[in-house]
Amino acid sequence: MRGLPFGVHFTEAWVNADTGEVRVPRMYGLLSVGRVINPRTVRSQLVGGMVMGLSMALHERSVLDERRGHVVNADVDSVQAGWLEQSDTRATPMGSRGVGEIGTVGAAAAVANAAHHATGVRVRELPLTPDRFLADPCP
Repeated sequence: MRGLPFGVHFTEAWVNADTGEVRVPRMYGLLSVGRVINPRTVRSQLVGGMVMGLSMALHERSVLDERRGHVVNADVDSVQAGWLEQSDTRATPMGSRGVGEIGTVGAAAAVANAAHHATGVRVRELPLTPDRFLADPCP
């Protein structure tokens, strides 16, 4: 398994006890991507992947404001990504690794775990819709 990136995702989630709505005010991913050739592109790729994972966890669809034509469920106050830049020539000759998916794969799980931490309800299916948190948990 040479050349594979790895990392960790941290997410803060708030779940409204009355409505079951899940909000994510902050996400942070720290990812090991090997040698970074273009930091701006790497950051964009990682943050974009994390937002994609967040959408996978909560919506997996876009809701448009019909009057203004703007997406109304694309609001994340703070998404940050960092990386461990360590050239690893055992991974690839250049020492770099792929960053195309590493921002996405752990994000949905991090959101689900943060919602579990906030409510005590473990939801194992996506999306994390409000009804899943309002239903009586199984004994």
